[in-house]
Amino acid sequence: MKIYTSTKNIPQLKGLSVTERMAVLESAAKKMTIPEKTLLNIIKLLVIVPTFTLVLRAVESWWSLAWAGLILLLYPLFVKPLQYSLSAKYIKVKNPEEDK
Repeated sequence: MKIYTSTKNIPQLKGLSVTERMAVLESAAKKMTIPEKTLLNIIKLLVIVPTFTLVLRAVESWWSLAWAGLILLLYPLFVKPLQYSLSAKYIKVKNPEEDK
């Protein structure tokens, strides 16, 4: 599985606008299998749960809030590439040459 860090890097989405790429990725995400969706959701939880744990520990140390903020800022760097990569195999974009 190839890791795509941006929607611009997905070959099937070349030449599409940002809104078109997001729409295609959304429809592709709906086609993901149950195990793929489960894996993605578990990874999301593995990132989000420590954040809330650190927020709860803010009573003991204010540094916990800084770490929680850092984790939330890094969240897209971990989750989005995995989401793009899992969805990429379900992308079917019509080629303009096929219409001829």
